[in-house]
Amino acid sequence: MTGKERVLTTLSGQEPDRVPIGEFAIDFDTVEKIIGHETYVRAKAKSQIAFWQGRHDEVAESYLNDQLELYRKIDIDIITFPMATWEIPPETDEPAPRRIDAATWEDRHGRVYKYSEMTADITCIHDPVAEQRVFTVEEFDCPPPLLRPDPRSWKILDALIQAFKKEKFICGPSGGEIGILFLGGIERGCLELLQNPDVVRQATAFYLAQQNEADPYFIHPDSDAVLWGADFGFKTGPLISPRMFDDFFLSANRDRVRKIHDRFDKKVMKHCCGNITALLDAFLQIGYDAYQSIQASADMDICRLKQSIGDRITLWGGVSLENLVSGTPEQVRQDVRRSMQCAKNGGKFILGASHSIAVGTKYDNYMAMLDEYHRLSAY
Repeated sequence: MTGKERVLTTLSGQEPDRVPIGEFAIDFDTVEKIIGHETYVRAKAKSQIAFWQGRHDEVAESYLNDQLELYRKIDIDIITFPMATWEIPPETDEPAPRRIDAATWEDRHGRVYKYSEMTADITCIHDPVAEQRVFTVEEFDCPPPLLRPDPRSWKILDALIQAFKKEKFICGPSGGEIGILFLGGIERGCLELLQNPDVVRQATAFYLAQQNEADPYFIHPDSDAVLWGADFGFKTGPLISPRMFDDFFLSANRDRVRKIHDRFDKKVMKHCCGNITALLDAFLQIGYDAYQSIQASADMDICRLKQSIGDRITLWGGVSLENLVSGTPEQVRQDVRRSMQCAKNGGKFILGASHSIAVGTKYDNYMAMLDEYHRLSAY
């Protein structure tokens, strides 16, 4: 079987020749060890600085050529397109943020950006523009602007899909995901849900219409699925109560999935970290085809999930990110063995990390994961 056939078979609830394997993302430090040289692929901070400096073509070349090399060298069944793999922002006349120190930048609007060594990413930690914004029903009571991908980004996406579409299962982009809509970020968004529910409802309808209209321009005709990455939970529970999720967002998310299924005949794969036990019924109602991440450190146990919902949704995960980063090869092998033992039978299982092959993953641990997978994956 090809990787594409393998994943489609397991999604249908049948057993393929072997358990499929894939990742939400493989970060740059592991990519560099596999391909043998530096890359911008999943190097989020490095890519951002290059964009600020106007080196868009350099990043675009790396995104394309290095991923072609990566997926020719690594034997996994799924290709994904998360952040820092295909999207090239349009070039503008906006001046680059001023560097304050080795890890801090500030732009001309007063936004402050900080580098995180743990994630090798640059995040906006202070945005006075967003903090001063007042959300109103009126601003969302109009036709949404049409979103379209940058041509340079589409060129990368198309070239990678054309290279691998016959052999690998392609999880491409779409017009967007509703998820949980937090206007102004999580902290402020929670307040908006409580204090301005009418605004949140109108904004949800606004973005639902925008995403549905954008889908034909973002969903590649040769992809097999879309992959959405919004998290719904903390380590101890969902970001909002199940009742509030059902009230505000269940219908919109269900509508998004239904349109992807019906209009484009694509699967919908859902990445979600955190403890979302209380939202599992909503996941099933929404109609996701697969639930990826399954954070063991948030008490999301893949063996327990296989028993409770494993016949209704494909489970994608099983190897602890914490063990990949901080554990030993034997601990990683134990994760693979346990997951194979409890989740393999009956299909509807894809092996992967409980998030991604993230920054800091020990290369020997990842190689142990792949080795143990190949030892046990056959049906």
